[in-house]
Amino acid sequence: MTATDLVDRYIAIWNETDAGRRRALIDATWTEGAFYLDPMMRGDGRAGIDAMIAAVQERFPGHRFRRVGPVDEHNGKVRFRWELGPDGAPPLVAGTDFGEIAGGLLSGITGFLDQAPAMAA
Repeated sequence: MTATDLVDRYIAIWNETDAGRRRALIDATWTEGAFYLDPMMRGDGRAGIDAMIAAVQERFPGHRFRRVGPVDEHNGKVRFRWELGPDGAPPLVAGTDFGEIAGGLLSGITGFLDQAPAMAA
């Protein structure tokens, strides 16, 4: 699997609303001790990441994540941009994530928010 494939599966996890399918994707994409961290939230381990994603889906019903542009990859690290919004509408949130890959799985993601509702003025 390429780094782009792994990132696209990561994005698919954020969009998967069926809890069982989402957890299966998480188990196939993240290491057991993985973490997700951004300025607003943190998820530790697969269960923590799953709970965090479920909370985001509850807060933004009907919104979908999309990767924007290419995935940059070197030495087990990835960088990519994404956006979140309803289909066919401008994004509500956008960001850049930096990830670490270990054994073909994500071991960590650190996210930066480039655009968020509180940032709009």
